Amino acid sequence: MSTTKHTLYGILKGRFLVDKDAQKNWGFIIFLTVLALLMIASSHNVEKKVKYISQLNKKNRELRSQFVATRSDLMKLKMESSIDKELKNKGFYGYSDPPQKIKVIIKE
Repeated sequence: MSTTKHTLYGILKGRFLVDKDAQKNWGFIIFLTVLALLMIASSHNVEKKVKYISQLNKKNRELRSQFVATRSDLMKLKMESSIDKELKNKGFYGYSDPPQKIKVIIKE
């Protein structure tokens, strides 16, 4: 039990950083530090992309609703009653008689 206590005390004091095998320990600590920094950078990058995708989805929904509203307005404007009303406002009146076919007969 005293060796475990001695080893734990040595780790807490940091003896593994100054012993004769400290170079291996420092290399491993630097590797872990670089790995942790890469993980942090990767998570920040992922969060940025998720936020960008969310903004694009929001913009897509807005543009889609604008498209539906514009298409609805266009359908209303294309109706014959709307066209007649606009023409009457500008002083044009349509015929009440339906159009007739004109037949051209060519004699040889």
